[in-house]
Amino acid sequence: MSASVDPTSEGGGTMQGSTLRHAPPSRALVLASSVIAVLAAAAAAVGLLAPDFYRDAPTLVSQARGQDLLTLAVAVPALLASVVAARRGSLRGYLVWLGVLGYLLYTYASYAFMTTFNPLYLAYVALLALSLGAFVAGLLRLDAERVKRALDGRRLRAVVAFEVLVVALVGFAWLSEILPATLDGTIPASAADANIPVNVIHSLDLGVLLPGFAVAAYWLHHRRPWGYALAVVLLAKVATLGAAILSMVVVMAADGMPAPVEQVVVFGALTVASVALLARLLGSMTDGESASDVAAGGDRGGREDRSVDAS
Repeated sequence: MSASVDPTSEGGGTMQGSTLRHAPPSRALVLASSVIAVLAAAAAAVGLLAPDFYRDAPTLVSQARGQDLLTLAVAVPALLASVVAARRGSLRGYLVWLGVLGYLLYTYASYAFMTTFNPLYLAYVALLALSLGAFVAGLLRLDAERVKRALDGRRLRAVVAFEVLVVALVGFAWLSEILPATLDGTIPASAADANIPVNVIHSLDLGVLLPGFAVAAYWLHHRRPWGYALAVVLLAKVATLGAAILSMVVVMAADGMPAPVEQVVVFGALTVASVALLARLLGSMTDGESASDVAAGGDRGGREDRSVDAS
């Protein structure tokens, strides 16, 4: 592309005076998604089936195996199904594809930065690079105005509230570990128990995921097109990641590892809520436009400036 997308602009889907075309994933992105699926499936299968493959503390081994189970059973099939649907022009498929890519990006960033070195290290780095590139390229091809048109008029207060709730609950959960350790001159319990210098999940959530939710909530509240787009993508990502966390809890219990009850309740509730909201949004979307349609540019009645209507 010769011009960049300005996601904070009122039009959201415009490019320096011209309209932004929403196109299905290119052949290169379909190929990248296929490679990601193969690599992720292979890495997850090895992690699940190879005895003593992971070299981490027992609690991290159980969590990795739980995440591998979810990746293999849910994320990889969802990635392949959604990219096929997106390639055929489905807006729903496109948004779910981006959400699953977001899950895989998050997952293999944590593996690449936190898992003790093992023979699959280069596969983790390749998955990190491929999922990051595909996710960014997919966002650049997305017509946020089209997503807004597909969802405009729907009751979205619950989605805004959920995004704010994610920021509040997850932020509180991690800061309740980090701040006492900071004041005491120690390290957070999750890092100490896993025998790692820092919990990368804290860094990813506080530095990337939660700010993304906060911005998405603000944009959606003010009817910005990218607020609509990010709402669906983030819900798909959280639904997948939340299911992975519950899978971790199941494997930890099977391995005789204790799981924090508070976190199980919080993340379990967030997972159920994200799945319900995602299903509601996808079910209410009007997906009849061709994926190559040109988005309508400009201000659509000034609705971007108004907050979400409760009715």
